Amino acid sequence: MTRREFLRIAGGVALGTLAASQWWHPLLAQAQEHVTRPVIPRRPLGTTGVPITIVGLGGEGVLRTWGREREAARVIERALDLGITYYDTAPAYSGSQDYYGAVLGERRREIVLASKTHDRSRDGSLRLLDESLKRLRTDRLDLWQLHDLRDAEDLRQIFAPKRGALAALQQAQAEGRVRFLGITGHTDPAVLVEALRRFAFDTVLVALNAADKARLSFIEEVLPAAQRQQVGVIGMKVVARGALLRPDGPLTAPEAIQYVLSLRGVSTVILGCRTPQEVEDNVRIANAFQPLSADQLAALERRALPFAPMASTFKRA
Repeated sequence: MTRREFLRIAGGVALGTLAASQWWHPLLAQAQEHVTRPVIPRRPLGTTGVPITIVGLGGEGVLRTWGREREAARVIERALDLGITYYDTAPAYSGSQDYYGAVLGERRREIVLASKTHDRSRDGSLRLLDESLKRLRTDRLDLWQLHDLRDAEDLRQIFAPKRGALAALQQAQAEGRVRFLGITGHTDPAVLVEALRRFAFDTVLVALNAADKARLSFIEEVLPAAQRQQVGVIGMKVVARGALLRPDGPLTAPEAIQYVLSLRGVSTVILGCRTPQEVEDNVRIANAFQPLSADQLAALERRALPFAPMASTFKRA
């Protein structure tokens, strides 16, 4: 009997009866955790109407590696067991898609699975989609995104009539192989704003953190545009690749995550994890989340300001 089958049966059987059997004791402990663990808060992903947990599993950490299947599987399985529903990956993230494909199985239906195309052409992007679906062992993506938009040349290629990558997204959506369409970027907010102006994307994955307002602010430029168009916002670079975290940085992990979750219009934040313990820590922060006031947000921004150069190395010069 698999753990999933047991949990389904356990829902209709008195736990006291199961406890009487020593053989069932390890499974009983798992069932009790499943029944009693807090439900992670959820928010709608823009106008898609799909509710997702306010923390998701990002594509960094152990997932952006090769040959670490067991470690990656433990991280993904812990996220699934704790109720995280949003999962991020991309062809560019090493073995990430393969790790997901090996683990998800029937649990694929429980989650929102997002991947990307870094190819700027229609044909190249469709080839990447075929490869992604094969590696992920699924027949569809919930969200397919144009990956890492950086400059005007990216926009020129992507929006080229019939042969640009946007044409691939639209075709895949019409065929039912992807549900929603999005863009991602952390280099230049003006590029994302222009992409949102040109097409009604469902989501934008964007760099957001407490040091962002110091230069080329995604908070001040991209968030208002996304709100006007009711685009779902997914936050990344929340801890700025660790530059904002103590002991050398100004913030604790809860403060960094709470800051972004308190920004208007943010649906979720994605966080790369190296271990199951990091997944548990993120879920604990999400379950304890309370929106910060304007004064509290400003105080975190003041603390982060001296670290802005280290926390914005991914932005254009």
